[in-house]
Amino acid sequence: MTIAVGDLVVRKSHGGDIVFKITDIYLDEAKQTHCVLKGLYMRLMADAPIDDVERIDAEHLRNEIIHMEENIQDGLHQILLRRGVEQEKTSHFLLRGDRKKYSFFNLPGKVLHVDGDEEYLKMCLKTYRQLNMEAVGEWIAETDQPGRVIDIIKKHRPDILILTGHDALTGNGKKDFSNMDSYRNSKYFVQSVINARNFCSSRDDLVIFAGACQSYFEAIIAAGANFASSPMRIFIHAYDPVFIAEKVAFTSINQAIDLNDTITAAVTGVEGVGGIETRGKFRLGLPKTPY
Repeated sequence: MTIAVGDLVVRKSHGGDIVFKITDIYLDEAKQTHCVLKGLYMRLMADAPIDDVERIDAEHLRNEIIHMEENIQDGLHQILLRRGVEQEKTSHFLLRGDRKKYSFFNLPGKVLHVDGDEEYLKMCLKTYRQLNMEAVGEWIAETDQPGRVIDIIKKHRPDILILTGHDALTGNGKKDFSNMDSYRNSKYFVQSVINARNFCSSRDDLVIFAGACQSYFEAIIAAGANFASSPMRIFIHAYDPVFIAEKVAFTSINQAIDLNDTITAAVTGVEGVGGIETRGKFRLGLPKTPY
């Protein structure tokens, strides 16, 4: 069976655990054919010998999509239910003892999502819309994000900044998890966070999530991020940054977000993402006018 760019495949050596799209095919120095792979849903770039990849059939793809969409839709439903309950509690507290009931208007935090992968960016922007969030996106390669991050912050003036794309541990043999050179793109995420913090130093004024699959979590947090991947160096899901951003955007500025609830609500949970105490970015306004 011929393997070509654009095919959806799995790696036989990994038991077919992740579905990938082939983005390139090349010959290495030994004249062996390799494939460059991009996760269909996981923020992972990988290389594999062409004889290690196997095309999936239509039924496999259909089941993969159905399973993932069911999980995501259930997650979105739970988020919207939770948000309604929280806002009802907040408005009831603010209006306690007031005989006349007014309507509030909402000002959730604005998201700027910078992604090194155009397809993932489109998927995430669609999900933000489903969650009724104000979000703008910029498709920028990981290598270019450090040089452009300040200009796009000035352009969009976000409350929440997402810096993501692809990453991976590189090389063979024993991994040195504390060596930046062991990571494909972590150094670019770290430098982007440093540059953003030089522009806006407060972790409450600008909330930052940075990283992708297997990223150098400790270095990204030390650079100034509020949230980062990947504490246990696992693969993270394309939507993990979205669910973190949603929780921050819809938590009141009067309280710190619940770290446990926020991180466990992400698709890959505490092994995939982590963070520090952070205040929410949601504001209620009064009154909501009829105009």
